[in-house]
Amino acid sequence: MVVRKTLTYSATRRFHKLCLATLVAVYFLVLVGGVVRATGSGMGCPDWPTCFGSLVPPTRVDQLPSDYKEQYASYRDKKNQKFIKFLSAIGMNDTAEKIRADKTILVEEDFNPSKTWVEYVNRLVGVVIGLLIIALFVVSWPLRKEYPRLMTGSLALLILVLFQGWFGSIVVSTNLTPWTVTVHMFLAVVMIALLVWLLVRSGTGELMAPASVRPWALFGIIALTVQIFLGTEVREVLDQLASTVPDRLLWINAAGTAFIVHRSFSWVIMVVLAGIYWRLHKSNAQRASYLVPILLILCSFLTGSAMAYFGVPPAMQPVHLLVAVVAVGWMFQVYLQSADAQEKKIAL
Repeated sequence: MVVRKTLTYSATRRFHKLCLATLVAVYFLVLVGGVVRATGSGMGCPDWPTCFGSLVPPTRVDQLPSDYKEQYASYRDKKNQKFIKFLSAIGMNDTAEKIRADKTILVEEDFNPSKTWVEYVNRLVGVVIGLLIIALFVVSWPLRKEYPRLMTGSLALLILVLFQGWFGSIVVSTNLTPWTVTVHMFLAVVMIALLVWLLVRSGTGELMAPASVRPWALFGIIALTVQIFLGTEVREVLDQLASTVPDRLLWINAAGTAFIVHRSFSWVIMVVLAGIYWRLHKSNAQRASYLVPILLILCSFLTGSAMAYFGVPPAMQPVHLLVAVVAVGWMFQVYLQSADAQEKKIAL
């Protein structure tokens, strides 16, 4: 019996460490994805899962056939037709019709080796994360009797990453249609939430957050989700401005209401983070725990200010997104731990 408990503990710790590594890798993928968006490299590879029909993309345009634009436009059109049928089948007829009617979706960009390799690196990181999640499910299997929720959660995560991979191909085939990019990003946030849940459930059981933090954390999750959505609205406006206004210093003023709402709502996030800091500090939580919201406030303020006052620097866009996503994951972890603390308090 002692041997079995020791083996189970060892397997749980192995699962926990692998889960943490996978979570860090997903955060890194968010950063890389932000670089893809900031550099306009999303269509660096016009097909999926290969890149220009190869596992290793070309470095020169003369390595491609002369009619490569027509070929890949035709390839994406066939994929879009299948997606249109799928949308119609589930009742999204208006969305399907918009994709069908938008001929700009099939416009191919000129080959750019830098953009191609930026997108290629993004895909390589995605493949690594897929392998990590498969490994996570394999490691969870021996724990299915003692900890069935870990195995179930790992299976859900595996299904989600497969769906995310398929939907990533739709993002490419529809030429980065804004709503598909938004859905793709929010699926990544759901993946992070699942990983955080698995991380907490496979942990040592130490409660880093008091029960009093729970409502603050819940409100923070909701507020940050809204803020990320507002950020996608700003991103769509900036994408449109990028093709018509060459001077990046003019973008923020031209963004209008979308940016003003996004900027104003950031104060809600600041207040929530300050509230969480106050609760953690008051409860004598570990020093590292209550310093996190201060760091998040500082990073959010610095990256947001850089975006607003320095012409939306490309280097700041991915960092700004990463800070928001890390904040969501951290708040969800705080919520889970404070919920456990609440249950423990009731039991006592």
